[in-house]
Amino acid sequence: MKIRKELWFGFTLMALIGAAALAMVFSVETMTNGHYGLLMLSLVVVAIMLGFPTAFTLMGMGMMFAFFAYHSGDQTAAGAMKQTLDLMVQRAFSVMGNDVLISIPLFVFMGYLVERANLIDKLFRSLHLALARVPGSLGVATLVTCAVFATATGIVGAVVTLMGLLALPQMLRAGYDVRLSAGVITAGGCLGILIPPSVLLIVYGATAGVSVVQLYAGAFFPGIMLAGLYILYVIIMAKLKPAWAPPLTAAQRFVPLPAPLTAIGARGDGWAVSHLVKALKGKRNQGVSTGYLLGQLGIALLPAILFAAVAFASYQSATTVVPVETYEELQPMGAGSSVDEDSGSEGGLAEPPSSDEGGLAEPPSEDGALAEPPSTEAGGVSEPPGAERAGGVAEPPGAVAEPAAAATASAQTPAEEVATTKPASMSFWIGLAVGALAMVIFYAILSFTRLEVFKMLLSSFFPLLVLILSVLGSIVFGLATPTEAAAVGAFGGFLLAAAYRQLTFGVVKESVFLTAKTSAMVCWLFVGSAIFSAAFALLGGQELVENWVLGMNLSKTEFLILSQVIIFILGWPLEWTEIIVIFMPIFIPLLDNFGVDPLFFGLLVALNLQTAFLSPPVAMSAFYLKGVSPPHVTLNQIFAGMLPFMGIQILAIVLLYQFPAIGMWLPQVLYR
Repeated sequence: MKIRKELWFGFTLMALIGAAALAMVFSVETMTNGHYGLLMLSLVVVAIMLGFPTAFTLMGMGMMFAFFAYHSGDQTAAGAMKQTLDLMVQRAFSVMGNDVLISIPLFVFMGYLVERANLIDKLFRSLHLALARVPGSLGVATLVTCAVFATATGIVGAVVTLMGLLALPQMLRAGYDVRLSAGVITAGGCLGILIPPSVLLIVYGATAGVSVVQLYAGAFFPGIMLAGLYILYVIIMAKLKPAWAPPLTAAQRFVPLPAPLTAIGARGDGWAVSHLVKALKGKRNQGVSTGYLLGQLGIALLPAILFAAVAFASYQSATTVVPVETYEELQPMGAGSSVDEDSGSEGGLAEPPSSDEGGLAEPPSEDGALAEPPSTEAGGVSEPPGAERAGGVAEPPGAVAEPAAAATASAQTPAEEVATTKPASMSFWIGLAVGALAMVIFYAILSFTRLEVFKMLLSSFFPLLVLILSVLGSIVFGLATPTEAAAVGAFGGFLLAAAYRQLTFGVVKESVFLTAKTSAMVCWLFVGSAIFSAAFALLGGQELVENWVLGMNLSKTEFLILSQVIIFILGWPLEWTEIIVIFMPIFIPLLDNFGVDPLFFGLLVALNLQTAFLSPPVAMSAFYLKGVSPPHVTLNQIFAGMLPFMGIQILAIVLLYQFPAIGMWLPQVLYR
């Protein structure tokens, strides 16, 4: 049966190629090379929909049509073939020499190691207990787990499959609607292709020539926004239709306490901190070691210690000493006077000429010049801080006039560095007050049950959070390149697997094999895309598309709507990798004509390409979930559950377009 299917595919492809050849022969007079480029594009899409490997289809079509393009330019068959092969080698070499792509296997390796550390079970259990009082708590916990785990792995199939095995049975046993449960799992599992560190953003950055660092910074808040909209939808549905998402029962919220805590008389609803302190200084700790009680109290006080450390570091940063190297840096905005370029050396202000008395020379007093400062003795203190001269230059605070000897020694001595301190801003004190209030509320409600949930979060949620923040933080704040941060993430995943005793030779071997397989697929896609794009450009297809779009006289908004609709429709039959490597090289050259920032366009595309995993009939997330779901869960129910989340994705795209600062604020603050 498999051989027959492959033969059918082969005969179909040969028929398509034959039809294309006939079209070339019989319509030479009516078709230009640009039309042949569009024909090549159509044939590639049809071949991919028939199931042929994308990378090799792109390479094969690219070579055939590149040969035709060279041959139609008065080249002999031998010359056209030589140029085609040269083109293939050059494109493959340029792809393999792209430094950005090195981060892909490292991020993928990190994802496979984290996936095999078996953190997701503990993560989901701790989150759904921590969110037990939130409407639709199981659905919300599933989305948060998917967001965290998808961020750490970035592998959609792995997240959807694992959550289908873990969360779906629990949600169905709790009485959740099948459609809502399926939609939550499939939509949450796709968040990894948007929230950094995302392989999609790396591929787009390498294709469009956009900084991956800026893409990561720009995608951070849109990813959080999309996850927040998903959670808001689940909470609203739980409120409007309680039968779809019933609350957890008391038995489902029950958390057993360890035997040592039970021995000191701890109860689930008892106040943890005061009880532990009393047990330390009273007779209740008989039979329970003091070290154990101190350890439990230390865990309970860990948020307060962390808050105090962050508050101290923030205060130090807010009131830091600012070294001022030149007076020009302290000049107020719009100051009218400037320093003569010839009066000082580069990087500092020159001394004014010295007078006969050995003190500072008297400045001129004509209109528009600097006024005479108050008279002082030689080597005395200059004007008080804040005093302004007539030219508009403010004397730096705390500045001290240099001695007369220094003035006569050199006329080009750089200005002395001035150390200034600034008081903490009002925003700092407001943030400190809000954080302190949160700490008070946290410890007011910290019962022994919540302490046990907090310990579960410490062992599952926070290790992943530290790994994610270390990778993203080092990238966003410029401490490391994406490749270096990916190496740190891979090492962190290695340590996590070892810490949870899952680092075996079989796990490492399987992770390396899957990483090599995925990375090879991505690299071959880039090679095929490069050859295909070159052939498309040689045939004039890009010029034809550009003239067609510009001939429509579209505005910027109309162009963005048209492009996003095309990408949305392409998401039905194609996956995101195929859309980026095939169609982004067609859209990117058009952006300058409409004044669209490629970074902003990439964020819109990343949001839009969420639909590639949620839109029928391909909808790979649905098939991942169907493969591990109970028999009574049908594919139609899964598709029906995904539709509301597709609507939320469209809403997120509209919000990002209406408020571009959601994605552009962080890159502008950090890098521009």
